[in-house]
Amino acid sequence: MRSPLELADAQPDPAFTVDLDGREISARPGQTVAAALWAAGVTSWRTTRVGGRPRGVFCGIGVCFDCLVTVNDRPNQRACLVPLRPGDSIRTQEGTGHGGD
Repeated sequence: MRSPLELADAQPDPAFTVDLDGREISARPGQTVAAALWAAGVTSWRTTRVGGRPRGVFCGIGVCFDCLVTVNDRPNQRACLVPLRPGDSIRTQEGTGHGGD
């Protein structure tokens, strides 16, 4: 079975790396934070304020707020909407992402 890239004869730009909590992960041009994290096997990157329950992607289209993550020191970014750039720094988030909560 051929992949969609092969079927379209696509020639995407090369992969690049980003930092997730001090760990290097690979990303493809055009990938969102959520897509790159999923591809790296990461399914949860936030905990709730009350109870510390794990969260990741729920809706995948930017309607909910389950996939919040800190990108380049900006908390509360929706991982399903933020496209990655080479060298981006992603941090998992606890609660509101502002510390002390």
